[in-house]
Amino acid sequence: MSFTSSHEQQESPSRPKVTIQSIQQKKGKQRITCLTAYDYPTARLVDEAGIDMILVGDSLSMVVLGQENTLAITVDEMLHHTRAVRRAVHSGLVIADMPYGSYQLGAEEALHNAARFIKESGAEAVKIEGGEKRVGLISRLRDAEIPVMGHIGLTPQSLLLMGGYKVQGRNLTDVEQLMRDALALERAGVFCIVLEGIPREVAAMITAEVHVPTIGIGAGPECDGQVLVLHDMLNLTFAPPAKFVRHYADVAGVIRHALESYKVDVESGTFPSDGESYHLPGEIRLALESICERKRALRK
Repeated sequence: MSFTSSHEQQESPSRPKVTIQSIQQKKGKQRITCLTAYDYPTARLVDEAGIDMILVGDSLSMVVLGQENTLAITVDEMLHHTRAVRRAVHSGLVIADMPYGSYQLGAEEALHNAARFIKESGAEAVKIEGGEKRVGLISRLRDAEIPVMGHIGLTPQSLLLMGGYKVQGRNLTDVEQLMRDALALERAGVFCIVLEGIPREVAAMITAEVHVPTIGIGAGPECDGQVLVLHDMLNLTFAPPAKFVRHYADVAGVIRHALESYKVDVESGTFPSDGESYHLPGEIRLALESICERKRALRK
């Protein structure tokens, strides 16, 4: 139990607020950083590290809630986590992933759900998967003043159609489709495009062709920016990492060591120590000891 609030006074942000416009202005000039976050403490750390964009990804279905894939996560669950992230972030751009089923069943329902992310969670943009087939929906969202991040290539919500998590764009037909998808998303008005699980050469070609930033994940270094799942880079996913994941820390190992040490200290009686305990003021302690002595004397 902690007696300090998670909402203690925070210092004013030391960098300007990241906006849709400032992200777009970085294309070709400065690499863009993006990470996922799903709760207040991790989002606060990500923002304080100076990361440009914080994505509340539907990957939380797997890395936080333990689901087999991203398909099970609901709008309400995504809203819950996005609200927590938004409370922590002062400078970064907060983007909410629209989960499976929230935009595939019709434009009106999709518009309603996207507006909920903006109004109820404080998200500053939404992300949807798909290329040419999403053009009409993206235009509707743009008309409703909702910024959209596109996502093509390996789209996890298409897992069943794709037959698993497989690299996309390995033949000329698929490469041409990816290019059409990227150009269609740009024309529809997305402010950036996630390229996931495609060959480096294809990502480089798309990045050179479109005028909006590309954000790669398993798409090589030529993209305008990169995104990783926070739990992947910290080794908190309990599964073999994908080829494109770099472990920047073994947080699982740190936590496991801390938990084992705690267990040993409690069982041995070394935690809590006297210095980690609260004490009565001296006069009250003496009075209490006197009362206890009288009670003991009466029992004899």
